[in-house]
Order: sequence, then structure tokens, then C-alpha cells
Amino acid sequence: MAVTLGSYSVSLLGISVFIATLTYLTYRLLSDYLHQWFVMKPIPQPAGTYPFIGNAHQFKTNAGDFFRQIEDLTAEFSGEPLFKLWIGPVPFLILFHAETVEAILTNTVHMEKSYSYTFLHPWLGKGLLTSTGNKWRQRRKMLTPTFHFSILTDFLDVMNEQAAILVEKLEKQAGKGQFDCFSHITLCALDIICETAMGKKIYAQSHSDSEYVKSVYKMSDIVSRRQRTPWFWPDFVYNCFGEGREHNDTLKILHSFTHKESGEKAASVSATGSDSDSEEGAKKRPAFLDMLLKTTYDDGSRMSHQDIQEEVDTFMFRGHDTTAASMNWAVHLLGSHPEAHSKVQQELQEVFGSSDRPVNMEDLKKLKYLECVIKEALRLFPSVPFFARNIGEDCHINGFKVPKGTNAIIVTYAVHRDPRYFPEPEEFRPERFLPENSVGRPPYAYIPFSAGLRNCIGQRFALMEEKVVLAAILRNFNIEACQKREELRPVGELILRPEKGIWVKLEKRKSQT
Repeated sequence: MAVTLGSYSVSLLGISVFIATLTYLTYRLLSDYLHQWFVMKPIPQPAGTYPFIGNAHQFKTNAGDFFRQIEDLTAEFSGEPLFKLWIGPVPFLILFHAETVEAILTNTVHMEKSYSYTFLHPWLGKGLLTSTGNKWRQRRKMLTPTFHFSILTDFLDVMNEQAAILVEKLEKQAGKGQFDCFSHITLCALDIICETAMGKKIYAQSHSDSEYVKSVYKMSDIVSRRQRTPWFWPDFVYNCFGEGREHNDTLKILHSFTHKESGEKAASVSATGSDSDSEEGAKKRPAFLDMLLKTTYDDGSRMSHQDIQEEVDTFMFRGHDTTAASMNWAVHLLGSHPEAHSKVQQELQEVFGSSDRPVNMEDLKKLKYLECVIKEALRLFPSVPFFARNIGEDCHINGFKVPKGTNAIIVTYAVHRDPRYFPEPEEFRPERFLPENSVGRPPYAYIPFSAGLRNCIGQRFALMEEKVVLAAILRNFNIEACQKREELRPVGELILRPEKGIWVKLEKRKSQT
């Protein structure tokens, strides 16, 4: 009897502790939520925002429709400095003006990425894109030299070679009516990043049915869908009732693609002190992976294999998908605007004449109008249409109090359409970015590569690649767009891409025959 009573007492105590703990956690969560709700009450918000549910019930499930909702909301609140959305019990502050964006991006307290980035951790780990605090500072300091001008110069041969292969593929389409060029350009970008990041040729352009590219798009869609549905944020719920299994299957494909090569190269360097797989010996081109394997922290220690895997996965994703999207948007815009198209080709004629020689670094400096075209394409269609920060301390933004822990969403797509700095913002005008026309424009009015301390480390690499590839296309072909702007239907997931591709007609240039 004593034993039974003792067991009963222990069980009762356990239940009591569990209930007390659950009650405490519920109280804390509820009190934090109510605190944020009342502090942020003065900040404008859409109609139909309900306690606990927020605006989650209003969001469209289709990525394209969701992006148009964000477009409509920024237009609706264009007269306000900011507004807020609630996804379930989590507040999101929406910023789309240069002055409010600057207040966040220039403050080191707000450097941490927002909660929504945790859904990228299984894929990208805590690399340069997703890490915070000291880990991010150490990693950024260590990786910055790998993007030095002299190292980027070594990558130019790869870009020229892959651009030449792209031209060969496009020649088969020239004069044969309209076709979707999106995958052609994407596979070229993938070949470039594979060889520059991992030192490995994968011949994606020759074997166009790339499982990796399909998996990147699939994972982007899966992650962005989860970000919009708070009931799937808990891992247990997501794995049991959501897309957890599909997420994990896609993840295996993405990781196996980068893991094998980085693992083999790490083992080779560890065993021999150098890359024994070199086909060209001393003339072997450098790759980011080679540099990562040799890089050390301040204390002299090297990056672990997991550290390297995180950065390789990040380079592979951010290094091909963003530039591919940007080049495709630029191709459409040039194909839709004959005057700009003609100016680019005139500039190319002045630099290259009728030669078919590859692009060198001096050429890139001379392609000033092409750079304006690329920048204007990134203004209208930024590769990353929005990104987010965590508010690190209680603060005021434009007179509104914002509590610590709020997620701040910077809508690049809307920032770039501020008529104060870009009159008639929907018009494609590359001349906006000529030096004389950029005077007085606030630096945070144009942020295609983010800005501040966490700006994109690879932006010079990206601009270089885009110049090389677009120059190759326009030296060989005339482009005619087959879609109107309203038919493109941008899809704003992790990357801004057209819903149904970029359809063009190509004509071989007579001067190149």
C-alpha cells in the first residue's frame, strides 16, 4: 500500500510539475505577444488583422499570388513610412523606404537575420547568409579575401568559356521562332559557379536535365511556403502533417551534390597538402573551395568540414540562382526596348569591333552602358525581392516604437520603386545609373545586394559574370522579347523569377557571320 501511495505521489508530482511548466510557458508567450500587440498598435496594418491569427488567413498559397499581395500592400500603404503584418502571433514590420531601411541596416544591433531564416538552416546550415554574431563576423572576415579583385580575375576564363558554350546552344534556337531562354541561362550560371566554387566541371549545359537545378527551385518553393504558414513552423507538426518528407528528400539531393566534391577535395588536400586531382598542375585554376580549405581563423585553426559544407552550399545557391534570374530579366528588358538594345550593341562594337575574342578585365571597365542596363534590371527585378532582420533592441523607427524581437522585412522590390528617387519607376531607363544621374540619390534607395555590414560579399563576382554572359549573347544575337511586362508574373520566393519563363526570339547578327 505504501509503495502504491508513493508511486501515486511521484506521478502526481510529475503531472503537477508538467502543468506548472506548461502554464508558465503559456503565460510567458502570451504576455510577450500581448506586449508586442499593444506596443505596435499605432503602426498601420491591413484590415482584417485578428488577434493570434494575424493576417495568415489572408495570404495566398500560390507564390505568384502571394507576391502580388505584397505588391498591392506596399502600394496601399505607400503614403505611410511603414506598416505591419502578423503571421500568427509573430509580428513583421514591413519597410520599403530608403530612410527606414537605412535605420535598420546601418545599426549593428539589428544584424541578426529574422526567424524565417531558420527554415534555411537544414539546407545552408549557419553559413555566411544565415549565421549571426561572432560566427558571422569571423566568417565574413575570413572569406572577404577570397573575393579580392586579383582572384576574381582568375575566374574570368571560366566565365568566358561557359558563355561561349551558351552562345553555341542559343545558335540552335536562332531564327527558329520563340523559345524559353530561362533554363539555358540558368544552366550556364550553374556551370560557372560549379567550376569557380568547387573547381569541378559538371557540364550542366550539355546535360540540361539538371536534378540539382530542379531541386533548388523545389526547395525554394517548399521553404517559402513554410514561411507563410505558421501552423507548420513547429518541426513535429511539419514532419507529421506538412511537407517534411518532401523537404528531406529534396535536401538529400542538394547536399549530395556539394558534399561529394567538397569531401573528396578536403581528403585530397589533407593527405597531400595540395589538390592532387589537378589536371593542369601548377596552372590549375583556383576555386573558392580550394581557398576555404586553406583559410584559417585568427587562432590558426582551419574550417571544419561542416563549416566548408555550409559555405559551399551557400555559394552554390546564392551564386547561381540570383545571377541567373538577373541575367534573364535583363535579356527580357533589352528585348523589349530596342533603343537600349542598340546602345549596348554599339558599345560592344566600340570595345570589341568584329572580333570574337574573349572578354578581359579592361573590357569590363569600358562596358559602362551595359553596367547601367544590369543595374536598372536589378532595380526593376531585384534577384532577392525581400530580406529580413531581427530587431535586436527596443527602438523607434520614424516615430513608431518597435519592440525587441520584431521581424523587419525589407521589400527591395518596393524600395526600388520610390518615385522620389526613380521618377516613373516602372519605366526601364538604364541612364538612371550614369554617374551624373546618380548624384544625390540616397545609398539605401537602391539595395539589390542588400547594404550595410551584411551586404552581399559576392556582388562584384555577380556583376562581372553578368557582363561577360550578356556581352557574349548581344555580340552574337539580336533579341526580341515575346512577352509583355504584365505577362511575366514575377514569383517572389527566395529568388524573384518569372512564373512562366522568359520567352524570346533570337536572330544571328550579320556582323558575326
